Amino acid sequence: MIRVFLLDDHEVVRRGLADLLTSSGDIEVVGESGSAQEAARRIPALRPDVAILDARLPDGNGIDVCRDIRAVDSSIKGLILTSYEDDEALFAAIMAGAAGYVLKQIRGTDLVDAVRRVAAGQSLLDPAITTRVLERIRSGVEQPRELKSLTEQERRILEYVAEGLTNREIAGKMFLAEKTVKNYVSSVLAKLGLERRTQAAVLATRLLGKSH
Repeated sequence: MIRVFLLDDHEVVRRGLADLLTSSGDIEVVGESGSAQEAARRIPALRPDVAILDARLPDGNGIDVCRDIRAVDSSIKGLILTSYEDDEALFAAIMAGAAGYVLKQIRGTDLVDAVRRVAAGQSLLDPAITTRVLERIRSGVEQPRELKSLTEQERRILEYVAEGLTNREIAGKMFLAEKTVKNYVSSVLAKLGLERRTQAAVLATRLLGKSH
């Protein structure tokens, strides 16, 4: 069974999603919430395979929740559900390590399929859009002053952070020790004048959003 957590501030939407997913036969809803803060606390403890996260909530947003829960447990896949097609929100979702970004207008059968694919380790993010986002990180010509201070290696690290990879996964891709990657991430934070990886993702979203 695929274990799913639902985050949406509308109870009717949560009820509908729960009924839809449960009726598929291979999906089990293990928890739900209408609050971003509550979800960020409960999801890591419940360890669902997939967390369906509403992008906009009264006390926060699903993208930040995705970033927070993946910082605790990177095996949890985040699927952002939104009413709006927004380039900046999509960019933020990629930076937060989301495995997918789907509009609420999606057909029920397509959402069930999306949950199955994400649970199986596939990405639902449009490769063309992901490429465009990463290009914004790569293209030094248009980069804001803050990002120009990064070395080529640090920029690659930031690209992988944009793809939602953990330090261990980045280490595997770059053939580096995990401790070395951690040092690189610390260097990126220092150059950007930040304390936490979460802040780096937020700042990068803002900076890169301005650069195109």
